[in-house]
Amino acid sequence: MSGSDKRGELDAGAVALSGQLGKTVQRLRKAYNLSLSELAEQSGVAKSIISQIERNETNPTLATIWRLSQALDVSIERVLGSSEDEPFIEKTTRVDTPVIISDDGKCRLAVVGWLKTVEWLQWYDFRAEPGGVLESDAHQRGSVECLSILAGVVEVDVAGVRERAEPGETLRYRCDRQHAIRVVGDEPVHATMVCFMKAALME
Repeated sequence: MSGSDKRGELDAGAVALSGQLGKTVQRLRKAYNLSLSELAEQSGVAKSIISQIERNETNPTLATIWRLSQALDVSIERVLGSSEDEPFIEKTTRVDTPVIISDDGKCRLAVVGWLKTVEWLQWYDFRAEPGGVLESDAHQRGSVECLSILAGVVEVDVAGVRERAEPGETLRYRCDRQHAIRVVGDEPVHATMVCFMKAALME
């Protein structure tokens, strides 16, 4: 294959991928809590280019897609290359699962939800040591968080309103205002957390 033929093949591949690439890059970037500047620094792709890609205003080369996939630790080509209508099974290993750690270092949120739904549905495995506190800023208006306790006891504080939960119990609360989860007692906590972003327009 000549050099020009190879370049033409790469360009055609980039055009084919670009339709879904923007949304995919944006979802992955937000799932890892990365700003455009941070992703630009990690990938070596200019911030302005990433912004254009997310808005589907440019057809990036496969070299650019490869740099972004390396920075986001996922094969974008593989994800976009499969038809959404085809059956599939995805497996994420423990090593590949993103983890968010609280400021005090005692709470860990493993991102176990599907990255494609991160803009409207977020799902976490929550574990915390005794004395741990996970403080969160307000999410988008109408967002609701569901915390199901598997082990230990927690207290959730939403703008000064507090409620405790034990194993087998679930707390549902507005998270579109400042909120915190605190471990109560000497036992570690294990829970599942699901956040519905903009779940309802609540007056």
